[in-house]
Amino acid sequence: MNGGSAERSRRWVLHLDMDAFFASVEQLTRPTLRGRPVLVGGGGGRGVVAGCSYEARVFGARSAMPMHQARRLVGSGAVVVPPRGKVYSALSTVVFDTVRRVVPVIEQLSLDEAFGEPAELAGATAGEVEEFCAALRAAVLDASGLVASIGAGAGKQIAKIGSGLAKPDGIRVVSPADQAALLETLPVRKLWGIGPVAEDKLRRLGVHTVGAFAAMPEAEAASVLGSAVGPSLHRLARGLDDRPVAERAESKQVSAETTFATDIVDMAGLRSAIVASAEAAHTRLTKDGRAARTVVLKLRKSDMSIVTRSATLPYATVDLATIVATAQRQALDPRELGSIRLVGVGLAGLSTVRQESLFPELDQESLDVDSSVTAAEPAPVVTSDVLLWRPGLDVRHDEYGHGWVQGAGHDVVTVRFETRSTGPGVARTFSGDDEHLAVADPMESLA
Repeated sequence: MNGGSAERSRRWVLHLDMDAFFASVEQLTRPTLRGRPVLVGGGGGRGVVAGCSYEARVFGARSAMPMHQARRLVGSGAVVVPPRGKVYSALSTVVFDTVRRVVPVIEQLSLDEAFGEPAELAGATAGEVEEFCAALRAAVLDASGLVASIGAGAGKQIAKIGSGLAKPDGIRVVSPADQAALLETLPVRKLWGIGPVAEDKLRRLGVHTVGAFAAMPEAEAASVLGSAVGPSLHRLARGLDDRPVAERAESKQVSAETTFATDIVDMAGLRSAIVASAEAAHTRLTKDGRAARTVVLKLRKSDMSIVTRSATLPYATVDLATIVATAQRQALDPRELGSIRLVGVGLAGLSTVRQESLFPELDQESLDVDSSVTAAEPAPVVTSDVLLWRPGLDVRHDEYGHGWVQGAGHDVVTVRFETRSTGPGVARTFSGDDEHLAVADPMESLA
């Protein structure tokens, strides 16, 4: 790259995004999983994928997909492990403490991504920015053992697009000279803020790319997408993005909602929509790294009036089954309420303290929800004084040290003994009631 003015920018915003974060943490701390198609999430009937390795993505698996669908795509080689939020949070802290030593002010969006705007890069060339990003990635890898991809551009929008193009394991610096050409051909859905409803509205007008959207008159964008967001999105499509990078206050709620092309008119349709919204909100909660105590159901009727209902649990949870069941209990029959065009589920009362219910089956009542779905940390189940070991559980053996349950059944348990520093470990099989085997702290896998 040359040092001409077209390669310089008065400001450079970086977007750092950890590659396949949840799955990469599992592969880091459980070396046997390196190079294998790993699916992180609930393994039950309603389980969803919280994260997946690139080895799983080549088969078409992706985050927020139903786990049964992902397993079918990946095939018999799929390795399914439950999330270990405690470990992800710890490594996220290592990553962003490292980033802050280089870029003091960052805007952290979740456990695995953040914006930064290094003051020393103001007026720098694209080549100088690339060197800075390479050094930052190396520092993150050295501190955490994890790989980050970085995008850089004159604003947040371009930086985020750049990190997506850089993945996996790369850097993409978009100079002012390259910005217009990059935006021109991108699918309009790549624009931050364009969701499925907005995409459908634009598609019906024949607008499929960011460039085509930018070519619309701003007044038309406001007419199609609303006067509140249309002009802002139109500015982003034209590459105009002066939003500052600032430390974020913790959000008070995470939520997900969907507007349906056809109104929901019966309870079966509503329950299905609630599950989808709850799963999407749960995915965001998992990335946020906190737990929720209050579940809010939002229903917008066909007459545009809004009905909201909420329920507060006696503890903060990240258990998907409990969240789904709590949302379902708030449902109102559309045949009595009236047809429904939007369904949303919000999770509030967010906390870093997670206390799982002692009696989750009471919280879920008699609804058909799999209680094994996406627990925050896998846990053994005691039935008639016999310990039933769950795959993915961290354990410790008096002789062999730290390991994790690879499989269990018929009163035996197979444990793979390994941690971050050991390399692939040896698998050993024990009786299910072996007195030398005990549940361990997941954090020990970082040793």
